[in-house]
Amino acid sequence: MSIDAADLPNVQIVLLPGVIDLAWGHPDPALLPTAAIQQATTAALQQFGAEALAYGSERGPGALLRWLIAYLGEHDQQAPAADEILITGGISQALDQICTLMTVPGDAILVEQPTYHLAVRIFKEHPLELVPVASDGGGLRPEAVAEALSALQRIGRKPRFLYTIPTFGNPVGISLSMERRQALIDLAIGEELLIVEDDAYRELSYDGPAPSSLWSMAPRGAVVRLGSFSKSVTPGLRVGFMTADDVTIERFRGGGLLDSGGGTSHFAANILATFCEAGQFVEQGKKLRAAYRARRDALADALAEYLPEQCRWQRPAGGFFIWIQLPTGVTVAELMPRAIASGVGVAPGTRFFVNGDGANYVRVAFSYYPEAQLTEGARLLGTVLDAG
Repeated sequence: MSIDAADLPNVQIVLLPGVIDLAWGHPDPALLPTAAIQQATTAALQQFGAEALAYGSERGPGALLRWLIAYLGEHDQQAPAADEILITGGISQALDQICTLMTVPGDAILVEQPTYHLAVRIFKEHPLELVPVASDGGGLRPEAVAEALSALQRIGRKPRFLYTIPTFGNPVGISLSMERRQALIDLAIGEELLIVEDDAYRELSYDGPAPSSLWSMAPRGAVVRLGSFSKSVTPGLRVGFMTADDVTIERFRGGGLLDSGGGTSHFAANILATFCEAGQFVEQGKKLRAAYRARRDALADALAEYLPEQCRWQRPAGGFFIWIQLPTGVTVAELMPRAIASGVGVAPGTRFFVNGDGANYVRVAFSYYPEAQLTEGARLLGTVLDAG
């Protein structure tokens, strides 16, 4: 397949003309802090000079690490020590490195389902054996984790880790209760099971503070937490962070990737340091929470008005997504082409399951479109479902 250089795109998202595509969990470009990032870029070059353009420290720039340590100490249950945190190239890069450094092809891992479909793709590319763990309306079930562990033990196997998104998860938008969090941690400690916590949506909490991270609740060595600036600032910088015990952080710091190239996303991380130190992170968080809260409410209210009563869904307390169970007998395979033809897109539930389930579910996002289009998208989806 040949590609004309003139047609090379500049962004990942591709929208169909005339379609309100609620499948995309991307931020609205109008909400991205273009001017503030421009100012932070100038400030970073003035403050750090040529160091901002050099090979960076393997842990990441000290200015951003110091800011993160203080911020997490104020907004999570505890702060990491200086040797317990590392800057990453976003969560996806960190997941890939976890697979590279902590697994070998064929290893088993536990994966809650439904879950983030592109994390599943990364795991499969290594390739790992994915063992699905069931969730319910309250999120991941600790007893289901115990059952999966027992099933593996009966055949002489032990998983390398459990991957979970316990706070405003993708695709379901659910957060684990404190009781389930503690039960999961207790189980992981007893079974010597490492938890990999995807904490991408922590800053997007609309009805009060986000619950404490699993990492902050657990003893050192039990959890590797992955955080991100993609949802709370902008995805284009490709900057995230890892908090873990000092041994794990040192393993990543000393790995070939960082030894070869230095700190991940070093220039972007320096820009974020000046952005955060200037108070812009807090201001951007307030702006995003206000905007996304209004959009969540607009979509949720419209779904309640327009969707058939047989549909089941919950209003999420944070994140980007609403997870919808379709009426009995309706599948995404027959719904999606009719929805697109009617002017609305959804993400098929099957995308988020390891074992092919999810044919009776769809995910819709409220992050990209303003309220009026979200309302219209819900109306169009309801019309398609009412038409049978």
